[in-house]
Amino acid sequence: MANATTADFRNGMVIRYNNDLWTITEFHHVSPGNWRAFVRTRLKNLKNGRVIEQRFNAGEAIDEVRVEHQNWQFLYVDGDDYVFMNTDTFDQQPIRREMLGDGIKFLKEGDVVEMLVDGETIVAVELPNFVELTVESAEPGVRGDTANNVTKPATLETGSTVNVPLFVNPGDKIRIDTRTGQYVSRVK
Repeated sequence: MANATTADFRNGMVIRYNNDLWTITEFHHVSPGNWRAFVRTRLKNLKNGRVIEQRFNAGEAIDEVRVEHQNWQFLYVDGDDYVFMNTDTFDQQPIRREMLGDGIKFLKEGDVVEMLVDGETIVAVELPNFVELTVESAEPGVRGDTANNVTKPATLETGSTVNVPLFVNPGDKIRIDTRTGQYVSRVK
């Protein structure tokens, strides 16, 4: 537990606030004329990904949590656990499904994620924002169906389903945004 104040805020900093761990995604120092200065922040909950806006008085003491960023490789699924291996130490550790969020359904074996580690405890898993996956199956697009933004469901190599434009075919590699679960583009 490090003693810090709002003057130490930086993007990516992890703080303990209301007994939860949050990462600072954005902050602005505001000094409204003859009123007390404050810091407006946008915080992202490391457990559930929820984003809130929070104001702190300028100079207010905060509880900074020193975390280490480590690369871990996804190995396999074991029941409700996803087993990862530290790429430096080769330690293996199961992570509960709830800690990984919805984006986990786009992860395939061998993919590397970034984990935030507080001492020995994994406090958060940062999935890559974008992944490239192969389309296993998709309905053929209907000829003459030229309405704007028409999509069809496609099953990916991880077993997850995503809506894609009509021109995407089985065997195509596509880019998915793991935060929204949506198709971004076709990969050449």
